[in-house]
Formats: sequence, structure tokens, C-alpha cells
Amino acid sequence: MEYTKEKLFVLEEDMVKTEDISRVADGWNEVFERNRLVPPSSQTARLAVENHFTQSQGFQLTLNRITTASIPQGISVGEQDVIYQLRVTLFDRKNQHFLGKTWKSSSQKIKNSKIPFNQVLYFHTSLLLPSTLLVLELVSLSPKPDGSHQALGRGFTVLELFTNRPEGLAADGDRRLNLYHGSPRGLLHPLLKDTVDYSSFLKVIDGAHLDFVVKKHLPLLSVMHLLPENVLVSGDDNIPGLTASPTGDALLRPQLLNMMPFTLSRLTISLQPSLEKFESLLLQLISADCHNTKQPGSEDTQRTVVIQERRLHVGVHNGWCFLEKPQVVVLEPLASGVRGRVNSASKKSTLVKDSSATSSLPQMLGLRSSLELKLANHQALAIVFQLEYVFSAPIGRETVLSATSTSRAAFLQCLRWGIWCPFQEPADWKSKEIQLVLQGGAKPNPHGVMVYSTEVSAKTQSPAPISAPGIAQEDLEVKDTITFWLASSPERKASSPKASLMTKQEDVSRQRKSSSSPSRGQKHMTPPGSPQGPGLSLSQLAATSRYPTTSHSSSALPWQQSFPSLLHPSPLASAHQLSHVTSFAVSNIAHLEMDLQRDGDELPLMQDEGDPLRELPFTPVHAPVITVGMNVPSSCSASSRSSLAHLFSAGFPEIVDSNGLVAEVLDPTEPLPFDLQREEADLLQGNVLVFQFLAFTRIPAAGVGPDWPENIYVTFQFYRFPPVTSQHLKLLTNDKAQYRASETLPCVLAAINKDRIANTGSPGLQVQFRVDDSFLRPEEKGCFLDYLTNHTMHIDIWDGDSLLLIGSTAIGLKCMLRQGKSAVQALHELEVLTTDYAAEEALLTSSDLGPRSACCSLTARTLVRGRLHIRTGNIGCSVDPCWKRAVDKMPFYSHIITPCEANSGFRGGSLFTRNTLQLNTRNSAQVCRLDTDGDQMLLFRADAITPKECNLHETDSVRRKLDCMAAVRQREAREGGKAAKVTGHATEAQLAREFHQDKSGEDRSKAEGIANMLKQHITAHHCLYASLGTAKYVEFVLKNPLNVPQTVTIYIDDPELSVITNTEEWRYFKALTRTPTPVEENMFHMEEGAPGPRVYLRPKESIHIPLKYQSFLCDHTMALQGPSYLPTGRASQMAKKNLSSIITAKPIKVTFKAEDGKPMAICQLNVEPTPHVVNQAFRLYHPELCILKKAIRLPPCHDPTAGKTDSRTHISVRCSDPNIICQTRMLVPGEPQDVYLKVPGSPSPQIKMFFLMIFTNKWMAVPSQIWQIYVHFLERVDVSCVTGQRSCQSLILRGRQPVRKVKCFSSHPEETEVDPAGVFVLPPAAVQELQLKVQPWRAGSRFLYVNAVDVEQQQLVAAWLLCLNVHRPVLSKAFEVCVPVGSGRGSSRKITYTNPYTSSRTFLLRSDHPDLLQFKEDKFQIDGGESYTIGLRFAPSQTPGSAEILVYVNDLEEKTEETFCVKVNYS
Repeated sequence: MEYTKEKLFVLEEDMVKTEDISRVADGWNEVFERNRLVPPSSQTARLAVENHFTQSQGFQLTLNRITTASIPQGISVGEQDVIYQLRVTLFDRKNQHFLGKTWKSSSQKIKNSKIPFNQVLYFHTSLLLPSTLLVLELVSLSPKPDGSHQALGRGFTVLELFTNRPEGLAADGDRRLNLYHGSPRGLLHPLLKDTVDYSSFLKVIDGAHLDFVVKKHLPLLSVMHLLPENVLVSGDDNIPGLTASPTGDALLRPQLLNMMPFTLSRLTISLQPSLEKFESLLLQLISADCHNTKQPGSEDTQRTVVIQERRLHVGVHNGWCFLEKPQVVVLEPLASGVRGRVNSASKKSTLVKDSSATSSLPQMLGLRSSLELKLANHQALAIVFQLEYVFSAPIGRETVLSATSTSRAAFLQCLRWGIWCPFQEPADWKSKEIQLVLQGGAKPNPHGVMVYSTEVSAKTQSPAPISAPGIAQEDLEVKDTITFWLASSPERKASSPKASLMTKQEDVSRQRKSSSSPSRGQKHMTPPGSPQGPGLSLSQLAATSRYPTTSHSSSALPWQQSFPSLLHPSPLASAHQLSHVTSFAVSNIAHLEMDLQRDGDELPLMQDEGDPLRELPFTPVHAPVITVGMNVPSSCSASSRSSLAHLFSAGFPEIVDSNGLVAEVLDPTEPLPFDLQREEADLLQGNVLVFQFLAFTRIPAAGVGPDWPENIYVTFQFYRFPPVTSQHLKLLTNDKAQYRASETLPCVLAAINKDRIANTGSPGLQVQFRVDDSFLRPEEKGCFLDYLTNHTMHIDIWDGDSLLLIGSTAIGLKCMLRQGKSAVQALHELEVLTTDYAAEEALLTSSDLGPRSACCSLTARTLVRGRLHIRTGNIGCSVDPCWKRAVDKMPFYSHIITPCEANSGFRGGSLFTRNTLQLNTRNSAQVCRLDTDGDQMLLFRADAITPKECNLHETDSVRRKLDCMAAVRQREAREGGKAAKVTGHATEAQLAREFHQDKSGEDRSKAEGIANMLKQHITAHHCLYASLGTAKYVEFVLKNPLNVPQTVTIYIDDPELSVITNTEEWRYFKALTRTPTPVEENMFHMEEGAPGPRVYLRPKESIHIPLKYQSFLCDHTMALQGPSYLPTGRASQMAKKNLSSIITAKPIKVTFKAEDGKPMAICQLNVEPTPHVVNQAFRLYHPELCILKKAIRLPPCHDPTAGKTDSRTHISVRCSDPNIICQTRMLVPGEPQDVYLKVPGSPSPQIKMFFLMIFTNKWMAVPSQIWQIYVHFLERVDVSCVTGQRSCQSLILRGRQPVRKVKCFSSHPEETEVDPAGVFVLPPAAVQELQLKVQPWRAGSRFLYVNAVDVEQQQLVAAWLLCLNVHRPVLSKAFEVCVPVGSGRGSSRKITYTNPYTSSRTFLLRSDHPDLLQFKEDKFQIDGGESYTIGLRFAPSQTPGSAEILVYVNDLEEKTEETFCVKVNYS
């Protein structure tokens, strides 16, 4: 075929479908499929090793812009919509081979014959050869009617990266390259092979060139283990294992995620239909494939291929490459009854045999040891498993397999592989067996090898999710599976990514050198690129295998053949390309990285300093945020019809509208449509929002009685009203109804007054909030409707007697939207949730007698403590017409302050009484000192305010003032007990001197008054309605009144008010407030040490000064813990509108001073505080005087003000208390974020309250959520005890000033008692010793609470946090009993107990399951050495199952003598 120059450089036309592919992948599969690479040729890799280029180097390429005068146009239609893209690919000039992956830039439009890209890409490579090039192509994308794009190449260029010189880059620094006509495909033309200079063959596009910068990038060294070689990436690409950067370029200064150590144990692999049949079929297929293995002879000679070893590769992969070299372990055939088990004493994984196993033949493959892996909390990190078999076959002359040959060759074959992402889904895989389906066949895999597949296994190549233990799955019976356990483990030895990377690079260097430079005298070579494992290299397989090998033979059975073998080049590898026995480049492209530096040229940091310490993971233990979805009544928690009938028979007041009609009932479980226009067009603009607390349903819980709680009270905060604390609410029970009902009926609530009498005549508690135009600020109605639509109201439920928190719940407020109706109502049944922290149970052994070697990890559980029945309603009401007209006439709230339109500060001259009094403040003070002297005071006031006296002679005026001063002195002398005589010339002279001093002071005060009036004339007043955390934006119009230019300095006397000097921030607030004023770039001049920013004004020029007020501090005073007693006239309380001042009301003065230091204008902002909306409330309990460290998981956030859909959300947090440290860390997109708190401790029983403001926008304009956090500090008491046995502890209670009547309460009264149990008097400054008796029935680590309450004032006096470490007792005997199911009758049994003492003793019988087991006698007395028969009565059960019941034989002091274990099987 003849090639011409015109045919060579044709335009490349391609069709590209428009797809919105996010850069943030959802998981490992997306990252892996998106980043498949083309490896370099083996000749190039070998040439790099020969030139000693074994260490990879990182580079940075900055693409600035393309300048073009005339780009060849191929499309005439829609040229104005054409966008341009730059594509970059690595190219091997010597072998005419493209490698790696094509990088594509973002699409840009041409502007003024320039296409700005301004993008940075990174790569690292060890192919530092002159033949390694970068090909950059300019492509135009034109839209087509079907939604696709037509891509045309508009030119390309070639960048030579390296030279033959050892100093490195050929193009270092700022460079410019000309664009050529044609397509990069022309570089594959045979005429260009071995061509060093392409300029003679390529035609330059006139006036088109590319500006770029290329240089080395040393920070890329630390993340080379996360990226394979020869791949071009940008800083915003999804690279799992790398933390996201706030700047968007994560590779500029890369930071690694914290790697956490994990232990993988109890690993087994099941192959279908069985291990024996699977391996037999495998050997048959391999033997049939290798037809030359069959030689004539006896049957013994047909034993050709045997299984030498069964190996498993385990590594961590991030979709790009393996983070570390995969570990290689040897698997052993195991019987089906042999499973992995963890020894609790040694904490090591061992394999034990199940006694129930009957089959002795191997049924699965197992691992006897455990593996240590390093993982990071990222959804795209996966653990990759690869099952590999090592086969051994005899080898003869001319590579013909001979059964009689004494030498054998080993080769490898991959059979199955699988991946599992631990952090892709929030699955609870801890302490559970993980089961994964293995894959096979021709599918892309991380190792890049061929995988064995048969017709039987072709159905099992689709991945399957993890199956929880105990769940039957029929599909798993025909699939090859791997099961294992994964648990976090403490890091034994500190390691760093750099150290592990250097280890990997050394291994790669050795492999590359050994594979590319073989010894001439070497007779046998190992397959290059084979992954090496500890003690499992191919060279070590030459020795006799320790494990049984499997052969394929017509006469011999498997498991009976064992051949000592030596390693030789496998003919099967070259003939069939099995598994890892492939070319060097292909086997190493997926997971092997190059060395960072040359030998002997290591960094001094790595030589002199040790490895950096690795930070251990900080696991948040706080409960999740309560959302509305948790409280939607489900079928199991909703009340039955009988419960609802009992509830509404109590006679609760109806919610009616203004006409007396019953409000329309809405269903909170159904989705409710919302129309904003309908709400705004409602004629009834007033709203009375009603909350009716109807009933509370008790749920039986461990440690408390059936009648707990007896009374409750609730706390909540609605919108920005003050927090509400209700009075005591009595739980009324109907004994007759309870007896008839088969379920727990709700207890009706009744308010309790100060006399402790329940108002049973009017059940329930009703709280109302009126929201109308008199309450809402201008333009606040939309915020209030948004609050009802999207927010939930947090409610805390407390025990009225003990003041202990029962639980919390949240109610959705969307049902309170009327949508044009006169009144609406909805009934809610909310689950009251609490968080219980407990650890795993521990056996009482001899090792527990000493100090504990490690602390147990606590597990947070969410428990349902009850159900709260609430009815919500909204009653529409009309607004006063007079007030409505006044509101309509209110001017629109403007963010622009114009001095002429603002309220002036000047109030007239000296003829006004207000200014006269302000100027004579000194005389007014003297008048106050003469308030008891009637005549002289009247005379003084007449002198001060009578106009007639102003024209008198100066001498008379002076005389009157002297007389007045004398009267003052005389009055002072009488008050001090001294008789002062105001006579004589000396006294008159002294008075005259004082008079002249006062006169000079008056002159000064007059000058100050005149200056003050002038300042008031140029002062503009503006009112700011500010709330916590919300930024208020205003613009002040500053005008230069002079005919000369001025440089004005801005002085602000409050740090919470600032000038916006950032142009981007200024533009953001303008868009947020819809302020139609221009934005000026670089308007302010900032100098270090200057009192404020400076701005230049031309003569008579007016400019807008942007100001922002934002306060994060507030008042944290709170009421004492306990219920309040509101008036109960009609059992209905109207919430007061006295809004609490959360932030401080204050004036802030902004002074604009000219160059001479005189004020040119003054802006006074009067801050009026308004309460804020609390989105979530948290209550934390912590030991006193200890620093609280807590992490709270953030819900998914999105910035609604962000313009781009793919923009990352900037999450920041602020605290209202400056003494509390709070922060959040920037993670990769899609990962959950936590707020970390560090709160200083306080003495018990103080409660520290503060607010957290969560911002999801960059400039922190409005907090997306405000959290109110209460930290209860308690006195900590550690108790170590055994289940069923009473332990005693002393508590100290100190009295305060008043005399108190105190009673102690426990959160678990069935397990904890306090002596004295009743009410006792606590005198002032007294010390009362309390006896704490703890008798737990459940093993493990737990937390209990004890409160000392003033029963008269209902206030908390003291609080204790009991930290229990409960062990299981030592069992004396074990029994087993069977109880029939469904018969309705229990079962009776007997146990004989013998008194081990010689004297008579009295014993008590206790059980940890009193609902399942009852005793004939709970107490018995027996003589010494005699026997007693204990009668047991087991309760019947309706469902099959089993339970273990502990029976305790205690003495009179509740000390355990014997413990029996009874296993009850219900069948």
C-alpha cells in the first residue's frame, strides 16, 4: 500500500457520547474499571534496567494555554458551541507504542484566539529514556442533535521528556511547543520508526503553540505506592488512600490516610462440588490440554501432573494498584469439621476440630495462621484474594514431558479470585463471619492474569455480597466461596508508608535485575515477575513438599502421590501462557512500583531519622443523630386498636379551629405535599401551634421495676422560642384495663401541681405557641415554613423522681403545615431511645485477679425505653387589621446604609432640654447629692432651668453658685458627723478657687459637646437583627465630601464586625442578599500593623464599604435541672414570647478617618439579638474534672448555594464557648465526617451547655445546623464485681449551705441499692456516708447512674457514674433440661444441694432469668452436712430455642456459695 503525506495527516473523527461521569467513584469496581492501563513493552523495561533506571521519579506538568491564530475548521454548523479538550498520552518512540492511559482535560471555549486550560497533571515513571515522549492532542467537541459529541483532532505536539544526559529532564521549566497538523496516529506509521526528529515529517500549524511548565515533583514520592507507573492523573482524581485537599489539588502536597491494622483469621475456601472432585477435574483438563504428556507405557507412567502447593495471595488494592506487595500463604486441605477458632488466652487464630465432624477426607482449604493487613477507612479500598495452585510435571528432552523423567518443572495457575470492600457499605462485619463468592473465567482482575474456568464454574463468576452468619442461601451451595474473620488489632510495630514502599521497591529492583540480566552459566531460569511470598518462592518449591500433592492418574487416587521436584522452565508456560508465567511487563504493570532513588543516593531523612509514628484510629462512640425515619411507627411498635381505644377514652381536649370545628386529621406516616404559594396565600396568617402530650407507654427493661417510671417531665425547644421544661406528669394506670389487655397499655399523663396532686380531671399537657406577624421579623415567614417542612424537634424525657434521663426522641413538624386549611392535627407515637454502652462478657479466671492488660472496647447500643404519644396541631387565626396595615407599610429591609437616608444622630442645639441635660451632667450629679435638702434643691433647679435668671448680673450668678457649693459642703459635713462653718475669708477663697476650676471644666465640656454634636451629625444609625452564627451583611455608602482625593482608614471598635476585603467573599454575600451594587476588585489596601483597611477615594466620589457582623459567642447560663410548675388552670399553657438574649445587645461604631485623622463619616450598628433555631440536642455524661473527648458523626451535608453540582462541600464547625476545642477533618468526598470535641471538665453535678454551629459553605454565612450539647459531669466510681453476688461501696455526700431533704435514686433499682433508701436530712457543711450495694445479673462492662435529689425543691444535689466491670462466676455444676413448646404448661425439676458447713445455715436462691425460672422456695435453712432438694419451675414457651439460666445459691449477705448453669431447650 502506498502512503502519501495527505493521507498520513487526516483529521481524526470520533463519536463521543455525553456522559456525566463523576470523578468520585462509588466503589472499588468503578475505580478499577475506569483506570485500566496499557503496560510498556518488555524491551523498553529491560532497556531501562540496563541503563540503571530502576527507581521511579515523579513529575508535574502544568498546561497553561494554547494560543492559535487559525485552527483548521472542519465543522461549519454550530461552531459557536464548539468546546476544546486537551488529551495527553505517554508514547514509546522506539517501539511505536502508546502506554499508560490517556488523560483528558476539562472542556474549555476559545477566547481571543486563546484556549485557557490551567490544569496540572502528575505522573511517575522509571522509563527515563530519550524514547519516552508525551503526546498532547487538541480535540474539538461539537454537540450533535442526539446528545453525543463529535470529536475532531485539531492538532497535536510531541514533548521529549528525557535525554541521554544523567541530569534528567530535557524540558525543564517554562516551555512552548508548536502544534502540528494531523493526528497522533500518524506516529505509528512505518516511515517514522526509529526516527529521532519528527519535525521533517510533520507540518506546523501557523501561529499555534502550547505553553506549559514541566518539572520534577518530589512530594509525589510519598504516594507512589498508591499509583502505578506511567499513569497521568490530576489532583482532583479519585485516588483511594489519599486525603482530599481543601484547595482541590490533593497531589500538590499529598497527605495519606491513616492506615489501621487489621487481623484476618479463620480463613477457609470451599470449592464446588467438593475439593476432591474440583481438583480431579482440574488435573484432567490440564492433562488433556497437554496432549504430549501421554506416553505409551504402563499405567504408572500416566501419572504426569501433580499439585505441588495450594497458595493464596492476599493484598490491599485501591483500584489503581496494590498498596503493598500481596502476601502469599500456603493453604492446607482440611476436613469439613475443622474450622477456625480464636483462642481467648493467646488471641491467636488456631484451627480446632469439631467433635461432630464425621468425614476425615479433606473438604476445604484452610489457613492455620492469621494475616496482618493495613487498611484505611475508604470505600474504594478492597482486600483481594487470589487462589493459585503450583503444579509439578516431569520434563524430558526437547521439552517433551516424560513420566519416567527424574526432573520435574513447576508452573503456576490462578484458579479463583475475589475482592471485598470493608468500608463500601455501613455493614456490621465486626465479630461476624464474612463469606465471599470467588470468581473465575476471562474477566479483568487486579493481578492481570488468566484465570481457570470450566463449564461448571462459569455460572459462579458473578460477585455476590457478604452473607451474614446463620442466613440460609441456596445460591451459595453451587458457588466457590471463601470465609474469614476480620478484626481490628493493635499495631505491634510502627511502620510508615515510606518504609513499606522502599521494601517493595527493593524487591522490584531485585526482580527486574535478575530477570533482565541473567547469568550466562545459569541453566534454569525462574519465571519472571512471579509474586514472591515469605518462604514461598519458586526456588523453594524444588524441595520436597511438606503437604500432600495431588496427581491425575487413571489408577491412583488423589492424595496418594508425592514427588520430589526440581525447578525447570515449564514448557506449559510458554505454550499456553498460564497464570503468572508471562512477560515481565504484563505481570508487573498492576501492582509493582519502582525504586524512589538510585542505590547509594538515599535521602538523609530516611537514613538519620526513624520511621514516623503512626496515629491509631479514633473511633467515634457517640450514638447516631436521631432522625425522623427512626421514629416512624412500624407494624411492631404501633399501638393496637384496643390501646388506641383506651387512650382516647381518657377525654383529652379536642383541637378545634376558630369556628369550633374539629381540626382535620393528618397521617404522619404518609408523604404530605407542600405548596409554598398556598401557605403564603392563606387568609389566616396567624398560627397557634399546639403540642398535646397525651400518654407514655412503658417498655419492660432490665434492672427496673414494671411501674417505672411513675412520673415524668419533658424538655424541648420549638423554633426560636425559649426552652420549655414542663412540670411533673403523672402516669395514670387503669388496673382493670391492664388486667384485661394482653399488652402493655399506654399510661395517660396528668399534670402535677406544687401540692404534688395530679389533675386527673383534665388529662394530658398542652403547650401552645403563637406565631404571627407580631412575632416574625420581616421576611422571616419563609424561614419558619422551611423549619416546619424540613426540621425535627428534639424532646428529652426525664424521670420526675430521680431526674435521670429516660431517653430522647424527635418529632417531625411537617404535619403542622395547614396548606390553606383552618386547622390540622396529627397523632404521633414516638419511640423514646437511649444509648447503652457495654462491653463483651468476661469469664472470671485467675488472670482476672491481677491488673487488666488491656481495656475492653465498648459497644454502643440503642435501646427503646418507651413510647411517647403526642398530638400536634396548628390552628389558623386572623391577624389584627391595624397591625397588618402597619406591617404592609414597613419599608423593605435594605442591606445598603446611606447616610442621608439613615437615622441621623443629631438632635438639635442647646435649646433642647435633652441636650441641655447632657451638657450639665456634672451639675445634675450635684443635684442628686442634695436630694434631701428641699429649699436648696429647688433653688438650684430654678437656677439651672429658669430662663429669667439667665440675664442676671454675673456677680449675682457667681454668688448663687458659691452659696450652692457651700450648701453642698455643709451637707457633706453633716453626713460625716462634722460641724463645718462656712464663714471667713479662707473658706470663701477656697470656694472661689473651686468655682474657677468648675468654670474651666465647663468650658472644656462645651467644646466636647460641640464636637459630639458634629459627630452625631455625620453618624448614620442602623439596626442589625443578629442571631448566633449567622453573618449579617451590610454596605455603607462612603462619600468623599472634599475636592481633593483622600485615603480613608476604617476603624472598628468590635472584633465581631469586619470589613470584607476578599472579592470572592464579597461577591458571594451580594448574591446571597441580592444586593444590586457593583463589585470592585482590589479596592482595599492592607498594611501590617495598620489599625484597619484603607481605601482610596477620588474627589466627591461615593463607594460601598462591605461590612459583615458575625458572632459565635453567647450566654451559656441555664436553669437548674428539674421540672417546673406552670399554672394548670385549664391544663393549657401559652408559651411566653419573652425571647432570651442569647448574644449580647451592643452598639458597634465604625469610624472612617481621613488622612488628617479627623472622622469623615461614622456608622453605628445597633445589634439586636434574636434567638436561634436548635436543630439537634445531645446529652453526654462524663466523669467530673476530666477532659471529654468525643466524636459526633455528621449527617450528609450539601451546600445549596454551591453553583456546581460536583463541587465539594466545605464543612467547618464553630463553638459558642471559646474554651472548647472543636474541629472537623477534610476527608475524601463521599466519606462520613466527624466533629471532634474536647471539653474541659467541671465538678459534679454541674452541667455545661454550649452550641455547635455546622457550616457547609466556604464563607460560613449561615449555619446549616446548630447543635445544643449538654455535658453532665458526674463523680466516677469504679466497681468490680461478679454476677449474682452483692458488692458494697461507700459514697460521700457533702452538704451545702441550706438544709436539704435528700433521697437517692438509681438508674437500675433492681441491681443497685443505696442505704439509706428513704428521705434523709442533709445538714449544711455535713458529710453523709452512703452505702452502695450492687448486685448485677449481666456480665460485661456497663455504666449505671445514681442521683441524690432534693425532694422539696426537685433539684439535683449530687450525681455518680458507676463504672461496672462484671465477671461471670465460676460454675459448680451444669444441667440440661427439655421443655415442650406450645403446650401451655411448664416443666418442674429438682436439684439437690448439700450444705458444706458443719453448722446450720440459711441460703437464698437467685436467678438471672426470673421470667423463665421460679423456685419453690426462695429461702431455705439446712443443717450442716445435710442435703436439700431445690424445686425448679420453668415457664412455658411458644417458640423453640434454648437459653442458659444461672442459679445462684447465696448466703444471707448475698455472697455466692454455688452457681449452677441450667441449659433449657425449648423443643
